[in-house]
Parts: sequence; C-alpha cells; structure tokens
Amino acid sequence: MAEQVYYIPHGGGPLPIMGDDSHKGIIDLMRGMEDEVEGSRAIILVTAHWEGQVVLLSGAAKPPLLFDYYNFPPETYRYNYPASGAPALAQEASALLSAASIDNQIDTERGFDHGTFVPMMLIRPSADIPILQMSLLASLHPNAHIKIGLALSPLVKQGVTIIGSGLSFHNLGAMLGGQMPNRSEDELFDAWLNDTLVGPGFSNAERTTNLVNWSKGPGARFCHPREEHLLPLHVCFGAASGANLEGKNIYRDKLLGFHVSGFRWSVN
Repeated sequence: MAEQVYYIPHGGGPLPIMGDDSHKGIIDLMRGMEDEVEGSRAIILVTAHWEGQVVLLSGAAKPPLLFDYYNFPPETYRYNYPASGAPALAQEASALLSAASIDNQIDTERGFDHGTFVPMMLIRPSADIPILQMSLLASLHPNAHIKIGLALSPLVKQGVTIIGSGLSFHNLGAMLGGQMPNRSEDELFDAWLNDTLVGPGFSNAERTTNLVNWSKGPGARFCHPREEHLLPLHVCFGAASGANLEGKNIYRDKLLGFHVSGFRWSVN
C-alpha cells in the first residue's frame, strides 16, 4: 500500500458533483484518485470548511452530510455519501496530537461538510474507506498547521491517506465577480507555490520557511484574502515531511480564469 498525502482543489460548492464544465479538470483529478486510495486503512480529510480554537476531529461512527453551501439546485441538498467515520482513528490521532502538545478535541456530532463529501463522492464513490474529518485552527497560524501534520505523520506509515481539501487560489470576489486582474498575481503565486513545494534546489527547511511566510509570496494576499483554503496544504506538507515523502504537482490549470494547483506526496 502506498504511503501518500494529497492537497487537492475541491472547487466551488457542489459544482464538481454537478459535472460543471468549468470544473472538468478538477473532476478528472478526483476520479483519477480512486485507484490510488485503494487499500487505504482510512482517510484523514483536512477540510477548509471547519475551524476550531483547538484541532477538532470527527468522532461519529456514521457522520451525516452537512450541506454548507447556498443557492444551488434542490437535488444538491439530497446527496448521500454513506462512508463510515473512524472513531478509533480519531483516538489515535488525538493521542499523537496531545503527545506533540497540540490541543485537540473529538467532536461526535459534526457531519461531513462539502469540503469532504464533494471530493470524496468523486474520489471514492463506493464510500468504502472510513473517513476522519479534521478541522483547521481558527488562529490560521501557518506553522501551527505544519506541526499538526508532523504530529500525524506516523499514521501515513500505517496505511492512512491524508487529503487536504482546499483551493490554492481562493479570492471569491475575483472569481465570482468575473473581473480579471490587470496584474498576474495568481500566476506568480502559483509559480511560487510550485517552486516552494516541488521545485529543485530547495531543502526541506527552505520549503518550510517559505510556507510559514507564505503571505510574503508574490500576489499572496490577492490569491488568499483569508487563508483557510490554503492551510490544509500546510498540514499535508507537515505530514509528508514527517513521513519523508517526495512531492509532485498532479494538477495545474485555471479555474474560473485563475491558476490553481494540486499536489501529491508519496514514496519516490
């Protein structure tokens, strides 16, 4: 079984499940992951749509779906994704986080939000792999999220796939307003992000420093006025670093006119 960690773009609301033409590349990416996650003991899904004062871990055995999007067709509020939760894994993850002095809590009520069930309906339509959904920290501190990933990295060696679900460009005002910038912030940031994560000549320490200081990257605040859709990547980077995995770009395209990337870390 491959040791693997992903950071993927989950698109807008339920649009990938709806087969929206603007999301074709993302849809293809997710569908192409089905065989890659085959045999995973479980999936830890780090969602951009859940934040807590401490790290929150879903603990329900059968989490419901949380339709946390608005103004979509009625059928998009009737989806079903009956994947099991992973209560035992939640306990393991909690213990690892606590051992690293990272405060955490298991939430037995929270359902799978669209940052989880939308990609997973395409990645694993059979819904046969247990899922542990994990929150971000409301502090949005980049180094704290890298440390979360490092703490969880032993699980990658034990057959757990980690998926960070976000978007490497997330300026909704620009995307929904249909206004293209006169400058090339999104392209510059995408190039910087790819160099930082998978470019040659960078040490792991240099990659870490860049990610901690991501807001100093070219066009960073245009691409992420608020960074909740970027920070699942920091968790993934930490987990991959701790497991000594090699990164590569697995998706690079435009979404609604803006540059977006996705990454996979695995054994070289």
